Amino acid sequence: MKERKTFWDKNAGRYDRFMRKDRAAYEEMYKLIRPVVKAKTVLELATGTGLIAKHIVNAAAHIEATDASAEMIAEAKRDNHSAKLHFSVQDMFRLPYADKSFDVVIVSNALHIVPQPEKALQEIKRVLKEDGRNGSAGDDALDRAVLAADRPAACRGLL
Repeated sequence: MKERKTFWDKNAGRYDRFMRKDRAAYEEMYKLIRPVVKAKTVLELATGTGLIAKHIVNAAAHIEATDASAEMIAEAKRDNHSAKLHFSVQDMFRLPYADKSFDVVIVSNALHIVPQPEKALQEIKRVLKEDGRNGSAGDDALDRAVLAADRPAACRGLL
């Protein structure tokens, strides 16, 4: 994990510029996510510089956006103008939140690069409310809009 943190810390300042190439896909994804998070308490894991959280915060009741990289979180905090959005450095394998505390958990472009994705999914299941929704995607799934979470039955199979 230390090696990945170093990579993300080193590249935090360039991340948003790099992601511009996928802007159209992300804009579509934001449109699909907003109704799912409307008036909900949301946890975003591996938020990076907070691109997703910042684009959906107006729809949500509150968002906790976390990342393992302190530099990514520093970048995310730079232009956060919402009291409903809180950024923090957290380990997705040991989250400090109470059981069943979030309506929605979002993980985008991360599960395929963590060493034990099943352990992360167990922790997501722990903090997700019984009727909560989980949305996760890798790079190749952006065009399918990240949130399979709109289909809770499918999510139960993941968890």
